[in-house]
Amino acid sequence: MHYVTSKSILSKNNGMNLYRGCTHGCIYCDSRSEIYGMNHRFEDIEVKENYLELLKKELKKRQQSMIGTGAMTDPYIPLEKQLKHVKKTLELIYDYGFGFTCITKSDLILNDLDLLKKINEKTKAVVQMTLTTADDDLCQIIEPNVCTTQRRIEVLNILKENNIPTVVWLCPILPYINDNEDNINSILDYCIDCNVKGIICYGMGLTLRKGNREYFYSKLDENFPGLKEKYMKEYGDSYSIQSPNNKKLMEIFKKRTSENDILNNPNEIFQYLHEFPQKSYQTKLI
Repeated sequence: MHYVTSKSILSKNNGMNLYRGCTHGCIYCDSRSEIYGMNHRFEDIEVKENYLELLKKELKKRQQSMIGTGAMTDPYIPLEKQLKHVKKTLELIYDYGFGFTCITKSDLILNDLDLLKKINEKTKAVVQMTLTTADDDLCQIIEPNVCTTQRRIEVLNILKENNIPTVVWLCPILPYINDNEDNINSILDYCIDCNVKGIICYGMGLTLRKGNREYFYSKLDENFPGLKEKYMKEYGDSYSIQSPNNKKLMEIFKKRTSENDILNNPNEIFQYLHEFPQKSYQTKLI
């Protein structure tokens, strides 16, 4: 871990990254890609030491809306348990009457359940959870340093019981690893039982580019001997890697989500995530 003094905290679309880098160890992580210009070791977490001051300044001058985090780095990395930066931002977001949404794989989000409930009662809070495999043994191989899928399902159910809406990211689906009907149907079963609002899926596959490709291939060599060569032969240096089962699996995905009134169009889901309840506008603090 190392600290930096940052000049900004929110993007123009109200996206926020409290940390850069991650220790979850997911073998497919796109955030390792060189395109993002990270000039430190990925597991050496960059922490914005002036994050709270910057956020308070931005919330004072921006129109109340949804604040999002987790697109680049899961905000609930193990370090959050010690630093509690997300918790402190949630307190500020609640005080200033904004909404909140995040993408995570971690059950550490339950440490902030009371704050999420308060925000959701006042404005809106949505939790986005990534699910890739229904097999916990496989989960511990491809996402080794974060809670298992079964624990994430428990989290989704707890959120449901507390009336906090949820969205699932069904990705990535790795060719010849988790791209099978049993896996997709099992994940969809969980989503239906948890009454998720929507499931984001751009297709059955993953993305690979310089930086994350090399790391991914090294992990294939460790855990799936011979599979790297198959990827190299079939996909070369392609950025978008599509499962050979994509068509059939997407048909299952669209059919079952539609039958169960679960949003499956990414644009509609993002519209929902960005919608701020106008009736909930509060007088902001000075």
